[in-house]
Amino acid sequence: MTYRNDAALEFLATRRSHPPKMLREPAPDRAEILRLLTLAARVPDHGKLEPWRFVVLERPALDRLGPVLRDHVLGSGQDGAVADKAATAFASPAVVAVVSCPVASDKVPGWEQFLSAGAVCLGLVNAALASGWGAAWLTGPAVLDETFGRTHLGLSDNERLVGLVHLGSRGEAPPERPRPNVGAKTSWLE
Repeated sequence: MTYRNDAALEFLATRRSHPPKMLREPAPDRAEILRLLTLAARVPDHGKLEPWRFVVLERPALDRLGPVLRDHVLGSGQDGAVADKAATAFASPAVVAVVSCPVASDKVPGWEQFLSAGAVCLGLVNAALASGWGAAWLTGPAVLDETFGRTHLGLSDNERLVGLVHLGSRGEAPPERPRPNVGAKTSWLE
């Protein structure tokens, strides 16, 4: 193979998300975040529809949204511990909300467009990690409750949060976790 990229293969074999609680200041600046988003946008996108967009949450927005999410979770009937944990979704140095915004298309179904937005999340995490930042893609109450995104992040009725990508400087290395037995999850058809 003439196009083999051993450095990229090594990165993929050893990449590890950095849990938000392990991220530290400083966050990437705006220029760096735009560079990371440019890399993340290089995803499969049948029809070149670009069925996703980004909402970058900087420190003032994060400080404002943490207590709002806590109150939102409490209002949904959850207890204080669950609400406190939910509020940590906005404790990272920076967060990028990846939004699925499907485009009307006779050729590309909505589910395929949603998968493209998911690919953007992984692309953003990998771009950040490869650039030396810490990063993780999470969901949780802010993502799963569609009204939260509409009310507090400006999403329209046809849009949906796909994930919150947490960004910051790396703290200590995260512990390794068990990996799947790929052979047990693979079947072959001849």
